[in-house]
Amino acid sequence: MNDELRYLLNRTVSGKVSRRHFMGRAAALGVTAGVANSMLATATAAQTPVKGGFLRAGMQGGESTNSLDPALAASEVPFTVNNMWGETLVNVDAGGNIDFRVAQEMSSSPDAKTWTFKIRSGVEFHNGATLTAEDVVATLTRHTDENSQSGALGIVQGIESMSANGDTVTIDLHTPNADFPYLVADYHLMIQPGGGVDNPSAGIGSGAYMVEVNEAGVRHGFKKNPNYWDSNIGHADEVEIIVINDNTARVAALQSGQVNMINRLDPKIIDLLKRDPNVQIKNVSGRGHYVFIMHCTAAPFDNNDLRMALKYAINRQEMVDKVLGGYGGVGNDFPINAAYPLFDDTIEQREFDPDKAAFHYKASGHDGSPIVLRTAGAAFPGAVEAAQLYQQSAAAAGIPLEVKREPDDGYWSDVWNVQPFCASYWGGRPVQDQMYSTAYLSTAEWNDTKFHNDQFDNLLLAARAELDLTVRKQMYSDMAHILRDEGGLILPMFNDFVDAIGNNVQGWSEDPNGEMMNGLALAKCWLA
Repeated sequence: MNDELRYLLNRTVSGKVSRRHFMGRAAALGVTAGVANSMLATATAAQTPVKGGFLRAGMQGGESTNSLDPALAASEVPFTVNNMWGETLVNVDAGGNIDFRVAQEMSSSPDAKTWTFKIRSGVEFHNGATLTAEDVVATLTRHTDENSQSGALGIVQGIESMSANGDTVTIDLHTPNADFPYLVADYHLMIQPGGGVDNPSAGIGSGAYMVEVNEAGVRHGFKKNPNYWDSNIGHADEVEIIVINDNTARVAALQSGQVNMINRLDPKIIDLLKRDPNVQIKNVSGRGHYVFIMHCTAAPFDNNDLRMALKYAINRQEMVDKVLGGYGGVGNDFPINAAYPLFDDTIEQREFDPDKAAFHYKASGHDGSPIVLRTAGAAFPGAVEAAQLYQQSAAAAGIPLEVKREPDDGYWSDVWNVQPFCASYWGGRPVQDQMYSTAYLSTAEWNDTKFHNDQFDNLLLAARAELDLTVRKQMYSDMAHILRDEGGLILPMFNDFVDAIGNNVQGWSEDPNGEMMNGLALAKCWLA
């Protein structure tokens, strides 16, 4: 079955695509009506949820420094943990459509400057309190405070004012933004009682599961929320996330049945693991990317010639082949690819060029001392190997790169966004505005390259208000060029999300928004 038909089959079974549309497309792809009907029947039977049981995941991306405060979520385990107990106003489904959660309706003014959200009635927090429009306003307000250190700060700074009236939240923006619903789907913006102001790390929300165990860096346990409003989510009685940062141990836990699913499968063992009849490999292409980030405000990276030297000194294709095993594609030093709407595919691909790298390195006037690149296995699968490959290709240009391996535990608190040159990853975002607002707007809390460019900022704000898609696409293209040629981002590759599950797991569906079904695999899957 090809990827298009598999995707359509999943959407048909979930009710998002009509049976007639699926049959028509299947016929166009050369599938007979009898075979297509059989595929639908089999898939429908497999997609009927079985309630109860204990579902476990073994995951990389957890540390002893993790918090239940959704504002601070920066790696995969806290991202998934928060998706168990919390919910946002809306979500974004696998097809890029708005999926209503705490909000059940929304509308906007004709110029997309004022947005109105009707809050779903009967939604309860885990402490028994009813979720109100006031809680929504309080939550968004908390994230606008720079002291919250929220990863969503760059998003909510676009809000001019908010008000709650009955079951309705009205939000006025500084400038129009047609993508605003996608922005409030950001996973940091879990709605909390009173906005979480009194105790942001309480882990109390309105999600499908309630926190039972919270041992940061070790395990997180949850029991089903008996008053959850959506019967299509939360099938197991209990779910658990076991933090297993070691790749070999994580795979062994899946094969032995200790866990039912794992994330971040090392590409080097995928072909071997495919031979295990009790394991299924689940991979999907999307917007995720593995990166090396330089602080534009810290020497020697405050010199653009040095930044350009390091960009030309990396062999992207070699990295995709050797680190990702082909499960991904080359990057171009800006965080957008063809998975995004309004992507400009005419931007010239930057190639490995040791001569240009050497030219810019000489022009930078660097003193020849080692340039320290910090990395860890926690940064992304194969991050250490990627850094070593980078060291070799940089040496071909005469650039002295020194790779320093850091401990996995504490990497996201002590190295990322702290040290001036390190390995990192991004899961991507549904739309370009959200990706740029989160990580490249000058005032964004997670501006991890310390990139400050007035022209870029002005284009980003103007693009939000531009409803002519042709003009908007050109603005995004201009922003990509600025970031590519002046920023501190080295983006060698876009990664596939590669997870693995046991054969007894049902309900899995591909989601290009993030690994582990965009953090919701434990809430949406069940045991056969």
